[in-house]
Amino acid sequence: MTARFSNDDSFKALADPSRRLLLDSLNERNGQTLGELCSHLPMARQSVSKHLKVLEAANLITTVRRGRAKLHYLNPAPINEIAERWITQYDQGRVRVLADLKTALEATPMDNQPSFVYTTFIRTTPERLWQGLTDPAFTTRYWNIAFESDWRTDSALTWKQNGVTTVDDDQRVLEADPYRRLSYTWHTFTPEWAQAVEIDEERCARLAAERRSKVAFEIEPIDGEQVKLTVIHDDLEPDGLLVGMISGGWPRVIANLKTLLETGEPLPDIRGRR
Repeated sequence: MTARFSNDDSFKALADPSRRLLLDSLNERNGQTLGELCSHLPMARQSVSKHLKVLEAANLITTVRRGRAKLHYLNPAPINEIAERWITQYDQGRVRVLADLKTALEATPMDNQPSFVYTTFIRTTPERLWQGLTDPAFTTRYWNIAFESDWRTDSALTWKQNGVTTVDDDQRVLEADPYRRLSYTWHTFTPEWAQAVEIDEERCARLAAERRSKVAFEIEPIDGEQVKLTVIHDDLEPDGLLVGMISGGWPRVIANLKTLLETGEPLPDIRGRR
C-alpha cells in the first residue's frame, strides 16, 4: 500500500456532507468507536463505516486501538499542512474560514481517553525517524529541545530547553522499542522553565498543578519509502491548560520534524512574525 496524500484528497473527502457530519461529531467528542458514531448520526452502520474509510484514506482521521475497541480521532495534519504552505501567502482575513477549520480540527476532547492524536507520513526510514525523535542534534533543530537519556524502558529523561535543564525522578522513558514505539512522561513545569519560555508565574503554577501527562510515538513503515508516524499525547488534565498548549504545538513540531527529515532543513521560524 502506498500512502501519498495531497490537498485534493482532503477537499474531495470534505465535499460530502455526511463525512462533514462525522468530522463534526468527532470534533464535539474525539475518540469514538464506530458504534458511538452510528448512535449519533442518521446513517446506517455500513454507510458510516464506508465514510470513515474515505476520511481515513484522506488522512483526515486516524484510529487507535484500545484493547478490543477501535477509536476514531480527528487528524489535524492535512489542515495544518494546508495552513503551513498556503496561509502565509494570503491576507489573514481572506482565510479566516480555513483558520477556523484548522482550529476546530485541532480541538482536543475533555475526556479520559487519549486527548491528542496526530498522524502524518514522512519520506524517511524508521531508523532515521527514531534518530529524529531521540538524537539531540536533531531535536534541537526542529524543537529547540535536547534530551539526555539512554532510551531504555524506565530510564531517566532529562530535558534541556532554552538553556534550562529540567530533572525530575518522574521524567521517565515508559517504553522504548527502537524503530517501532517510543513513550515517555512529559516534563516537570518549573519556574526556571517558565521564565525560559516566557510563561508567567500564574500559568506555570496552573501547569504544575495538573497531572503528569505522557506522549507516545508509533512508527510504522509503509512502502520502503515512507513511514507513518502517530503521536498520542494522553493523561491530560480535563479542562487543563496543557491541553490547549499541546494541541496547537504538536502540529508545528511534527511538521518541522517532517520537513527536516525530508529536506535537510526545518521550517522557517515564524515566531518573530506573530
